[in-house]
Amino acid sequence: MLLADAVPTLDARVTDAIGTFNDDFFWAWVLIPLLIVVSVYITVRSGLVQFRLFPEMFRVLKSKPEVAPDGKKAVSSLQAFFISAAARIGTGNIIGVSIAISLGGPGAVFWMWAMALVVCGASFVESTLAQLYKVRHSAGYRGGPAYYIERGLGQRWLAVVFAIILIITFPMVFNAVQSNTITNTIANSAGELGAETNLLFSAIVGALLVVLTALVIFGGVRRIANTAQALIPFFAGLYIVIGLIVMALNWQLVPGMFASIIQNAFGLGEFAAAALGVVIIQGVRRGMFSNEAGLGSAPNAAASASVSHPVKQGLVQTLGVYLDTLVVCSVTAFIVLLGYQGTLDGTLEGDLTQMALMSMLGPWALHLMTLIIFLVAFTSVLGNYYYGESNIEYLTGNGNVLFGYKVVFLVATFLGSLGSIDLIWTLADTTMGMMALVNLIAITPLTVIACRLLKDYTDQRKQGLDPVFTRDRMPDVRGVECWEPAEDAEVREKEGLSS
Repeated sequence: MLLADAVPTLDARVTDAIGTFNDDFFWAWVLIPLLIVVSVYITVRSGLVQFRLFPEMFRVLKSKPEVAPDGKKAVSSLQAFFISAAARIGTGNIIGVSIAISLGGPGAVFWMWAMALVVCGASFVESTLAQLYKVRHSAGYRGGPAYYIERGLGQRWLAVVFAIILIITFPMVFNAVQSNTITNTIANSAGELGAETNLLFSAIVGALLVVLTALVIFGGVRRIANTAQALIPFFAGLYIVIGLIVMALNWQLVPGMFASIIQNAFGLGEFAAAALGVVIIQGVRRGMFSNEAGLGSAPNAAASASVSHPVKQGLVQTLGVYLDTLVVCSVTAFIVLLGYQGTLDGTLEGDLTQMALMSMLGPWALHLMTLIIFLVAFTSVLGNYYYGESNIEYLTGNGNVLFGYKVVFLVATFLGSLGSIDLIWTLADTTMGMMALVNLIAITPLTVIACRLLKDYTDQRKQGLDPVFTRDRMPDVRGVECWEPAEDAEVREKEGLSS
């Protein structure tokens, strides 16, 4: 039995209270309307950038990084993409999608897709701004919403609020979601071998996860980036292949599956008595948890990249939303809708994907999914750590504080493996929403600057150039530390060498 099961009544009451606040007020009447309005505004203001420059997103992935102050190569555009993908492609893609379908029916998948296409614009703006307002760091660069809120809006207090919410959300709550999922998934797989899910088992899995995590995070951002770059293509590719196999084996059911997604999305032929509002809320909420567009998390990774123009990384991070929601999340949805034989009655079944895959491919598929979910969740743990580190350094550059953060993060990783999944997911919805609220309020007035950068980028591309940005191209924009003209960069480099 899990630790939280010792106090089931209190746990259930807290979970229900927070869940009611999320469903009946915060998400339904505040966050989703704001997310839609801001995303549509950005989409129109940018001239449909997420569609218009889709081919360009692949071209800029090949950008080469510069040398960082410590003498090693800075984080490349591709590596920054993988750091954010490490956090994006996590349990939200597997467990989160399963929960969305369980609570909202197949229609939740449609709204997940629809919102991903719209919120890509928000992802572009926030990551472009993170590049513009980034600051120098020994390993390259640091940045994110806290930096562009202070430097772009001049609101230090709001930047601090955002940094604190992010530290609570990713290193603590979201990290607990990942470690909890790892524990429960391994327990499901071990159960086939006769092992029981109990406190000792959870503690052992949690301790091993802590050791693996420590080996990576104490190696710095480059080790995090290299680990993500090695693991993500492997498990994402494997998962996509599994999805294609499932669709091939059930090809005759595929048309009906798409029909049920569309019908349920608009309240036609309600599935498991899911109301239309619940369908939309679940689709949007789990979609945001998964792709993080507009959330303000991915910009922390985007800012670390060494690129010649801020727009390049904005485009790269937008591509990450497509990969996350339209590809990886869709694989989960197809597996569940084609393979799950039970009744989707609104219960939170964390192993829904495992059960669906096992029903189609046999018992061995349970262990394959365990491996995939472990890799997915583990890389998310690493991405969550980096987001927190970036904001800890914003609040204070004290080395002792950063070391203390590492210790607290590892403790949270361990405790998350012992907790209640219902309560953890409910808390994740709340803190994620608060974080998105602050970020959306911040990027709305700054969108005009991101669009000016976009125009500068496209003008250079029309001239056949590989776009390069320097801050003298937009001299009226305040708070920009990097992006100095070439002659200023040469002076800074010489001064750095002489010192």
